[in-house]
Amino acid sequence: MTGAMQPNPRPAGAHRWKVAFIGVTAVALVAGIAWAFLGSSFFVLRSVRIIGDQALPRSRVLAAARLSLGTPLIRIDTGAVARRVDSLIAVQSARVTRSWPDTIVIAIVPRRPDLAVPARGGFDLVDPSGVVLGWAAAPPRGFVVLRSPGGAVPSMRGSAAVRAAGLVVRILPGWLRGKVRSVRSAGPAGVTLTLADGVTIVWGSAAGSGEKAAELAILLRTGARCYDVSDPVTVVADASARCAGQPPASRHRTRPPAGKVVRRRS
Repeated sequence: MTGAMQPNPRPAGAHRWKVAFIGVTAVALVAGIAWAFLGSSFFVLRSVRIIGDQALPRSRVLAAARLSLGTPLIRIDTGAVARRVDSLIAVQSARVTRSWPDTIVIAIVPRRPDLAVPARGGFDLVDPSGVVLGWAAAPPRGFVVLRSPGGAVPSMRGSAAVRAAGLVVRILPGWLRGKVRSVRSAGPAGVTLTLADGVTIVWGSAAGSGEKAAELAILLRTGARCYDVSDPVTVVADASARCAGQPPASRHRTRPPAGKVVRRRS
């Protein structure tokens, strides 16, 4: 008696037809998707949404973006669009994304001036990056006059000293910023503030500004003419207004000389 019957193998031709059918279907699917994204009117640019800076005219942003309605969204280089919008002087940064099926979204972070720099019989209004964003005959309310570094405004762009001054001014609590009239900066850790009543505050860097402001709020009651809060762990009030020139070691004496009030944090 012969062995068990073996099933008849599937004809080779049927297998080839199946492979061919799957291949044709895949190609058609890819072609259909490509046509939908590149050749049809389903996924083309119909609108541009701008978020962030309401003060910057929409027409200026669109002119810089150079987008054409009807362009397939997939063909739009969002990085290139962002770089073009970034080139606007009033824009600090821009991010561009696609919002399917038919919208481009441009998110803008605007530059915001905080410093008033004496220039041309008035004041240039400058952001922490040293970029001039306007001019005024007098410092607008809330602005702080930058006394140093001085020189031509173009040389301030990218200056570490200007950036330090701008960042310190920007993060001051409201009660203190309203008292500040001018700022000087010798570098990232060399910021000094002058209040409207002439009191000097050696602030140092922008680091630890919350602690520095809290210490200063207490020390201002002493009536000194100069306060050094550059080290928030040990701060100095100097009634003789010489604290700005004191070497760092003198700020850590346990028994300060006459005219100084040292408050150590536990």
